[in-house]
Amino acid sequence: MREEVGKKSVKVNYIYNVSYQILLIVIPLITIPYISRVLGAEGLGIYSYVESIVTYFVLFATMGITYYGQREVAFLQDDRKKRTELFWETKFFTIIISAITLVVYVIFCLFQRNSLLYLVLAINIMNVAMDVTWLFQGMEEFKTITTVNVFFKVLTVVYIFLFVRDSGDVVVYALGVSLLTLLGNAFLWTKIGRYVDKPYFKGIHPFRNYKTIISLFIPTIAIQVYTVLDKTMLGVITSDAAQNGYYDQALKLSKTTLTLVTALGAVMVPRIGYHYSRHEDEKVRSFMYRGYNFVWFLGMPLCFGLMGVADNLVPWFYGPGYDEVTVLLKVLSFLILAIGINNVTGIQYLIPTERQNIFTFTVVLGAIINFVLNMVLIPIMQAKGAAVASVVAETVIALVQLLIVRKEISMAKVLICSWKYLVSSLAMYGVLCLEQRYFMASIINTIIMTLSGIGVYVVTLWIFRDEMLISNGKIIVDKLRRKHQDE
Repeated sequence: MREEVGKKSVKVNYIYNVSYQILLIVIPLITIPYISRVLGAEGLGIYSYVESIVTYFVLFATMGITYYGQREVAFLQDDRKKRTELFWETKFFTIIISAITLVVYVIFCLFQRNSLLYLVLAINIMNVAMDVTWLFQGMEEFKTITTVNVFFKVLTVVYIFLFVRDSGDVVVYALGVSLLTLLGNAFLWTKIGRYVDKPYFKGIHPFRNYKTIISLFIPTIAIQVYTVLDKTMLGVITSDAAQNGYYDQALKLSKTTLTLVTALGAVMVPRIGYHYSRHEDEKVRSFMYRGYNFVWFLGMPLCFGLMGVADNLVPWFYGPGYDEVTVLLKVLSFLILAIGINNVTGIQYLIPTERQNIFTFTVVLGAIINFVLNMVLIPIMQAKGAAVASVVAETVIALVQLLIVRKEISMAKVLICSWKYLVSSLAMYGVLCLEQRYFMASIINTIIMTLSGIGVYVVTLWIFRDEMLISNGKIIVDKLRRKHQDE
């Protein structure tokens, strides 16, 4: 059985992936107001800090497998035999590393203050050993991933409302979230037979490609430095769990919104890797420009829209005692643009084209900048300092990556195509600021502001005759027309 990549549509895969990402947005909208009130800022802060520590162990268990596995599977989409060999070598390597990491982690847990919470989150390391999503991503099979993930995410929501009842249920919360993720990963194993055969143990050499995996592990470490170290440093420097709680909730909301932008990246990595392996440079370049344009088209209004509704959203969404989240959310909204751009250049281009060393350099540079700024700003500004440091680090990464690939991808072309989206987003932001003067904080008013903001943005882009808006609009209208005619 051979699967042909040509039969797989980027648009269809994006629809599947973005459907899941939308679910990831909807779920926090349902659970965060409940969790923030039940566990409180301090409870959330404790969970956030412990999870940040656990993440370092998860990082070592993961190595560079996610990027490596997805890329290499994409190269071998038309060769089942080699793909089978690659899968089992990679999987056995992950299981061995995860087992070693788990032993070290359990010993570490025994000496920690919240040892039970630490031990429960050991499930996250087991998740690494069980994870096979990179196989499906490399094969561009997003329907399976989406279906399974949606089912187990819904179960997670049900679990939270049934079993997380008061401020003492931090461990109960951690157990449900981690365990249901593990079950979801386990279920995906029932589907791998479509793409790989049973292992032939004599031909399996788990450490054959360890050098390449480690080369991808280095940027993974650096990425975690400026995504997790913020929380760790806040916990150490401020000794205030509430500051970690504020920062974590603002970061989650901004990055939840970001998933709509980066959803295309997960779809494009295997496609770009496939065309790169066949030396189809023009197709790769075409996909890249479409990727940048998409980030501006969707990321710009999400960034300014989040800033515009923050004052109205936070009071009713989080409840009393979370006022500081408003300012943090406004600062962290710029991560949508910065991460969106460096996701296209780094994840979608540099890694599939086997230039992980360049990617590593830029990410390490950003990590160093983030660490230094955290040391300077957190003592002065606390959580707000960590937010500023994150935005600056991500922006530097985005700019440096664009400069490095400027001979292949025109930096001027990437930046110039953003002007319509910037003007339209600023027009939307102006309307939202005006509405905020008259609207009390409530769910109804936030919805009204959101809809009016979308309306202003779409109309302004239509006036500019934006190609992306018009072409996709025509596709939607044609589909609705055909559906109506069929009925």
